[in-house]
Amino acid sequence: MTSNHTDCHYCLQSLRGRKYALRDENAYCVACYDNLFANPCEECKQPIECNSKDLAYKGRHWHEGCFKCAKCSRSLVEKPFAAKDELLLCTECYSNEYSSKCFHCQKTIMPGSRKMEFKGSSWHESCFVCQYCRQPLGTKPLITKDNENYCVPCFEKQFAHHCYSCKKVITSGGVTYHDQPWHKECFVCAGCKTQLSGQRFISKDEYPYCVDCFSKLYAKKCTACKKPITALGGAKFISFEERQWHGECFNCARCSVSLVGQGFLTRQDDVLCHECGPA
Repeated sequence: MTSNHTDCHYCLQSLRGRKYALRDENAYCVACYDNLFANPCEECKQPIECNSKDLAYKGRHWHEGCFKCAKCSRSLVEKPFAAKDELLLCTECYSNEYSSKCFHCQKTIMPGSRKMEFKGSSWHESCFVCQYCRQPLGTKPLITKDNENYCVPCFEKQFAHHCYSCKKVITSGGVTYHDQPWHKECFVCAGCKTQLSGQRFISKDEYPYCVDCFSKLYAKKCTACKKPITALGGAKFISFEERQWHGECFNCARCSVSLVGQGFLTRQDDVLCHECGPA
């Protein structure tokens, strides 16, 4: 441009009929302006003179011809781009090098597009849908089966078991008893209501009982020690004429020798070995 200013603010040479540049309301000849104020180009390291377009990004500057993708060298002028480790990349190169791949379609998730993260994998928002109804899952509760995601209503409709006790859906875990599914918290002793999952229990008339309740309610009493005989874990017991004994309690009433596997005699309510019996 030509100027009505008379002299360059720096070298004091006349500006009449010459191009000049303004900075802070002061006029400079082109040479002085470039020497004093021109930014160095990030690419070629040469000053960006006042007659060149200065493209800036985060405090760094480029000539228009130098503002290009660091990988494929295509111009980035008026095009979307991304920065990685101070390098400028076109969206295609950035995607190929750094962008996540969609777990569902295996295509690149382009920079700037919305993606969903789930179990360490990335998804296009449009790919993150219920496998059954195809509706977007977004941040809704979901259930995964065989690497496929389902909204809760669809999962319950397709796969879920209903608890034999409370009739509600079992979404995870659970216990199978007599070929019926139960919530762990619903699988309780029919007597004291203590949870039985992971505990020893005894079945009676299709109902589960903890050992204590079964012993109190149903177990026969040992004739000798009067304690319940549960036979839990394969413990041996002896039965004779509607009387029962723990294996370790089935002893001669006089000499206390074990009668398990031995012949014995009875006298009133006592059992006796062959030596004590005749006496």
